[in-house]
Amino acid sequence: MSASPTVREATWALMRAHGMDTVFGNPGSTELGLFLGWPDDFRYVLGLQECVVVGMADGYAQATGRPSLVNLHSAAGVGHAMGNLFTAYKNRTPMVVTAGQQARALLPFDPFLHSAQATELPRPYVKWSVEPARAEDVPLALARAFHVAMTPPRGPVLVSIPADDWAVPTTAVTPRRMSTALRPEPGLVEEFGAALDAATRPAFVVGAAVDRDGAFGDAVRLAERHQARVFVAPMSGRCSFPEDHPLFAGFLPAMRERIVQLLDGHDLVLVLGAPAFTYHVEGQGPYLPAGARLLQVTDDPQAAAWAPEGTAIFSSLRLALQDLLDRPPPSRRAPPAAREPVSPVAPPAPGEPISTAFLMQTLARVRGRQGLVVEEAPSARPILQRHLPFYAAGSFYTMCSGGLGHGLPAAVGIALARPQERVIALVGDGSAMYAIQALWTAARWRLPITVVVVNNRQYAALHHFAPGFGFAPGAPLPGTDLPDLDFVALAAGHGVRGVRVTDGARLADTLAEALAAPEPRLVDVAVD
Repeated sequence: MSASPTVREATWALMRAHGMDTVFGNPGSTELGLFLGWPDDFRYVLGLQECVVVGMADGYAQATGRPSLVNLHSAAGVGHAMGNLFTAYKNRTPMVVTAGQQARALLPFDPFLHSAQATELPRPYVKWSVEPARAEDVPLALARAFHVAMTPPRGPVLVSIPADDWAVPTTAVTPRRMSTALRPEPGLVEEFGAALDAATRPAFVVGAAVDRDGAFGDAVRLAERHQARVFVAPMSGRCSFPEDHPLFAGFLPAMRERIVQLLDGHDLVLVLGAPAFTYHVEGQGPYLPAGARLLQVTDDPQAAAWAPEGTAIFSSLRLALQDLLDRPPPSRRAPPAAREPVSPVAPPAPGEPISTAFLMQTLARVRGRQGLVVEEAPSARPILQRHLPFYAAGSFYTMCSGGLGHGLPAAVGIALARPQERVIALVGDGSAMYAIQALWTAARWRLPITVVVVNNRQYAALHHFAPGFGFAPGAPLPGTDLPDLDFVALAAGHGVRGVRVTDGARLADTLAEALAAPEPRLVDVAVD
């Protein structure tokens, strides 16, 4: 680097110091100045659409625990990316997004492909956005963006950079370190610990932040210490408790009345790393069973602020759980009744369609405890939760937003971060079509991904909701059918080998072959 580095040189040095040497992008004309003299130690991961780019960066950041670096094109590229930027925000994924902007000298003339309000466009789904007042300030803005992305609750940030800024001389930025872990108030830790000790039948509700913060094992130890039944929070995007553990009690739905029903009989509910609670449909009545007290530990102050009742600790999950575990152990209480075991699903008879439950149990058997799953099959999720268990930290990912188009590119990003692991992308047919271009990137990098398409030939989740909106069972729903999608042909067009399965007798062998392949494979499973 020269004595007076350019903005470009100062940016590469800063990103290198922070370990951000992988750039996810789809370049446009206003980004070309970034690529002049591209460093040999950086890699550029091309996505064929901006939503794919952000989805890959989301998976990569979740798998590494570090911010990912994304390069988008002005207003058009940021607009394409907004769906997955919203998901990254809900996933609490640290991500630094640079967005190209037209040259500063052109901006007064409303030029072609500029962003009129570059900092406003991504809001409210970024933690911070800025277009620096001077070109010389771009490296400082990126340094700030890195730290903002990493402070809890983590999330994406955006820096808009005019095209002529990159060659401007500036001052090198010295990389800084900043604490990102928050310790809870000791008085509240003592209050929570005493409440747990005094409870007769406690329940834990674990959310995605438990896994994000590296507190998986601590959550298990705390549940075992208090013999608490453990539920998964509604719409949680990670595996935060082993689903074969005797204390595991299942999944809470995003419905107020059902949550109250499932928590009935517990006198204390401790919510760890999740809102209390996420709802998807309007509900009535109390938020908790009669006589139950709500305690919450969260790294999200907004989630703590809007909780309708209870006491909250705002802190890092790992540090709060460690502080609770540092207290003297309570008197031993009897363990709760174990969850009812799941019965095997009978295979379909010859000529009968494959059930989603049989697909999930077959995948569970073939997969064993190896590899990880990225899921985006909303209509199949309740069946997955019953028949495809997960056991370890970092073994399951899905979107916390409900927005489609995240799962397939996120699986690509995770595979780039964990090249030695087998990644399974479990996606619905409707979901797959939101970001099918991610297959090209998987093929380009020869990633060990198995894409399993749960193909029910419709947007089936809408049929599940239809009765709540007055539709009779089985009534036609306009715009929900997806016939004649040829995923094997689509995969081949992107450089991925695929196979379609309609016979249950072939399912296990086909999945096993795909999982053993050293490159990406697609298995299109026709389900009833």
